[in-house]
Amino acid sequence: MPKQKPPRLTLSDADLAFVKSLVIHCDADVLALNKPAGLSSQGGRIQAATLDDLLAAFAKPSGVRPRLVHRLDRDTSGVILTARSQPAAAFLGKAMMGRKVRKTYLAIVAPGELNPPDGTIETALRRVDQGREAYVRVCEADHPDAQTAFTRYRTVAATADAALVELSPRTGRMHQLRVHMASLGRPIAGDPRYGGALVIAGVAIPRLMLHSSALSFPHPGGGERRVEAPLSEDMARLLGQLGLAAKQAP
Repeated sequence: MPKQKPPRLTLSDADLAFVKSLVIHCDADVLALNKPAGLSSQGGRIQAATLDDLLAAFAKPSGVRPRLVHRLDRDTSGVILTARSQPAAAFLGKAMMGRKVRKTYLAIVAPGELNPPDGTIETALRRVDQGREAYVRVCEADHPDAQTAFTRYRTVAATADAALVELSPRTGRMHQLRVHMASLGRPIAGDPRYGGALVIAGVAIPRLMLHSSALSFPHPGGGERRVEAPLSEDMARLLGQLGLAAKQAP
């Protein structure tokens, strides 16, 4: 028998109010939201409401609803793009594939400032499956499973215990930023999978401290757009507790 599709989630008034509060940009072609940490982009092993489910709140009378153009890890917050029509989805999908979408992230890493404070990471990555879990490891460029990966980083603020860094990936590999920062000995705080600290200077880290702060992209209607997402309350609060300047990248 053919596999049945799961039933569509019925959105409550609270669901509708919640997802509409996430909107940071909306026009005829593009809808951008500030995804909170803890909300999955799409379905996985966890049977819970996802951002993709909640996009039904923006469905047109015809039933057409926005489509995710890319994904963020469940515990990563920040800007996520959706397309409001099939032509817009195709346009933005090609832009993603052609690396014309410029992504900027903010992350808290530990310990302290990187040396040098700015630079480019060009370490190749490969996926390793262990049971039901998938990990990413650094590898030699000539490894048969190697994928090229490039990340530009810049220190925004630092203390002896932690640093706030701006990350600009040129490729979009699985867990790229998390593994690249770990490869420099500065894993992202709250990321135990790749060695990230759960406590810094006596302060508990509530989750993965990675935030998609801005996206610049060619717009289906012409020109280019830049969309920014403010930091979540928990990340902004942690920056204050650690003595780091809570500021967006310019």
